[in-house]
Amino acid sequence: MSRMGFFTDTSICIGCKACEVACKEWNSVPDDGFDLLGMSFDNTGMLSANSWRHVAFIEQSKPVAQPDAHVRWLMSSDVCKHCTHAGCLDVCPTGSLFRTEFGTVVVQEDICNGCGYCVPACPYGVIDRREDDGRVWKCTLCYDRIGDGLEPACAKACPTDSIQFGDLDELRERAQGRVDELVNAGVVDARLYGESPDDGVGGAGAFFLLLDDPEVYGLPPDPVVPTRDLPSMWRHAAAAAGVFLGLGVAAFAGRRSR
Repeated sequence: MSRMGFFTDTSICIGCKACEVACKEWNSVPDDGFDLLGMSFDNTGMLSANSWRHVAFIEQSKPVAQPDAHVRWLMSSDVCKHCTHAGCLDVCPTGSLFRTEFGTVVVQEDICNGCGYCVPACPYGVIDRREDDGRVWKCTLCYDRIGDGLEPACAKACPTDSIQFGDLDELRERAQGRVDELVNAGVVDARLYGESPDDGVGGAGAFFLLLDDPEVYGLPPDPVVPTRDLPSMWRHAAAAAGVFLGLGVAAFAGRRSR
């Protein structure tokens, strides 16, 4: 089955938060406390166990295309990246996290024991534990909906098609065409983030078109899955153990010979 995913085109995001609301309604995600953070119009702050979609509002005081303009808004709907090499999946001891037939990563809340190993294993800081029960929660890419041939709730609700769902290879091709279109129109900072299979997570199942550096959007510039080096670490550990075992055997044999 083709790998499915998200392409989020931030250049046409209007910050309406329809995706946040649709995600909460469909997945019965609890509210976040309705806090006023003093961060522009962003009352969510970040992705969490109770925020599987987060719309960032970034106000920039710098010149843009118009000579008399000094402020521009960047808006972006963030979500779990459903990484090709998923650190959360690698460290889960119960099998609560699993890879679906669509290539997405899902938490089975009835199996999660709340150990929290997956939380620091995510290079994006996406997966999080709920305080009331200790279990972890994150975007499922609406596994129940796409299994029935429906698009995820957030993509369905997006009025501008900023959030696009589909075959990942087709989305990457479409996204590159959009970048080329923007660059040709003079938006020279347009770039893709998370689409490359050669990055530190093997490519994301949810990637973005950005209009500035990833750090501006609160995204790591060079994410690397912490478990990437585990195979080589185990090999070195096994080699070191073999050396110590050999030394021990040699020492024991020398003592016996005396």
